[in-house]
Amino acid sequence: MTMESLYIPATATSPEVSFEFDQHRLSIRGESYPENAAAFYGPVIHGVRAYLDSCESCPIEVNVSLAYFNSSSTKMLFGFFDALNEAALAGNTVTLNWYRDEEDEVSHEFGEELREDCPALHFVERMLDRKDG
Repeated sequence: MTMESLYIPATATSPEVSFEFDQHRLSIRGESYPENAAAFYGPVIHGVRAYLDSCESCPIEVNVSLAYFNSSSTKMLFGFFDALNEAALAGNTVTLNWYRDEEDEVSHEFGEELREDCPALHFVERMLDRKDG
């Protein structure tokens, strides 16, 4: 069964969500402080869980690049990462590319927490290229 991709464009307060299920590539980038994080992330997590239920020995690439996320987004993001960790425990290879600014300690600490809480994920911390000018 092929699932239709999920795309939600970025707004001033919510990130771009681009899930290309047929390519096994999931990306979230931008800033995340929607007024109602549960309403924003609920359908995203539901879509990911439905996709992951259909995966068997899939190599899944996850790219997350969030310049800022508030505490309610953090709670919802852990639900997203927990679902990915469960998929990895079920036999899928899940690579999480965690993009962050080199000087962003909050993002670094969140990444370290993810690495501990979701040990089945292949966690790769990547520094964002700085564009000067």
